Amino acid sequence: MSILETDIVVSGGGVAGLSAAALFGSAGFRVICVDPEPPVTERDAPGADLRTTAFLQPSQALLERAGLWQALAPHAADLQIMRIVDAGGDTPQPRIVKDFNASDISDKPFGWNLPNWLLRREMVARLADLPNVDFRPGTHTKDVFTRQAHARVALSCGTTVQARLVIAADGRNSAVRQAVGIGVKTTRYGQKALAFAVTHPIPHENISTEIHRSGGPFTLVPLPDYQGKPSSAVVWMEHGPEAQRLATLAQDAFEAEMNTRACGLLGPLALASRRTIWPIISQVADRLSAERVALVAEAAHVLPPIGAQGLNMSLGDMRVLLELAEANPADLGSAQMLDSYHRRRHLEVRARIAGIDMLNRASMLAPRPLRNLRAMGLDAIYSLAPVRRTMMQLGLGARG
Repeated sequence: MSILETDIVVSGGGVAGLSAAALFGSAGFRVICVDPEPPVTERDAPGADLRTTAFLQPSQALLERAGLWQALAPHAADLQIMRIVDAGGDTPQPRIVKDFNASDISDKPFGWNLPNWLLRREMVARLADLPNVDFRPGTHTKDVFTRQAHARVALSCGTTVQARLVIAADGRNSAVRQAVGIGVKTTRYGQKALAFAVTHPIPHENISTEIHRSGGPFTLVPLPDYQGKPSSAVVWMEHGPEAQRLATLAQDAFEAEMNTRACGLLGPLALASRRTIWPIISQVADRLSAERVALVAEAAHVLPPIGAQGLNMSLGDMRVLLELAEANPADLGSAQMLDSYHRRRHLEVRARIAGIDMLNRASMLAPRPLRNLRAMGLDAIYSLAPVRRTMMQLGLGARG
């Protein structure tokens, strides 16, 4: 049996896995990246991921290191203002509107929003330019065997790869995590999220708008214009049965309900893509590392799509891994390196998941007295300038 040697195997070729391959490849490590499915890189192709990712400031700097940002920047929409709207009164109308402006803490936007299908397209192109990166779509990890000195990864194509480090970026049901025996704690909210794109007559002015009523937030995130019209990505979180009902409505009926929920803030919204639906959970692995294995992204942690924390936490994982790898390249994948990775990330991950869990439960509130308490809390946070600035800095990933 022939064995192929490399520095790193990245298991998973979603946005997180492709980011990891580009980042470590750009740093000079030999990388093999595998994923069971070829990436869908066209907006309207079957299977395209119509969700978007908002890269916050620290993540944008990491994408520059990976050689990705130059290609992504022309397609990105700035997120200058985060607008929180409470519409929890008797009728779906704004009753409290508060803006968190990035200019209060920085001379840059909070972040930049990009469609996931486009991210895959540009990331795959970047990997093709890196001679030390071997991307193998249509190939999956069958098994992982670890030893003190290395890991052996059996691939579905029949190849066995010997690597010093395996990066598990293979999602919330990670086969690598299961292979090395790491458990998870999962919280189910009974929610699903609808994701789609819209156009609207009123420009978004680089404002990301999160509207709270009940069931979960309705979030409009800026996109570049589509077919000459202002456009936004929408994530609409609802209780599972209601989300399923909305997903199957005819377009006219869906648009009517969507516009009621959006409170008319950007004028009449028109559906500009198909609708996709996703389950909402939070999940955290018991450990973020095992012998020769590091868990990143949804293999390590899953959280509701609130506050643009998901992929930015994933890139935070990779930032720490890269720092440790570059500090001592000969130590790549060692027990000491991976124990350090677990210690540096696990507590922060758990804290952020707890915070997002609290925000999500507050956004789901249906009884009117509790919705009123939520509105009062938002008003109090905004009214205290030091608290407001601290909340924005924490949202960008600053350590508390």
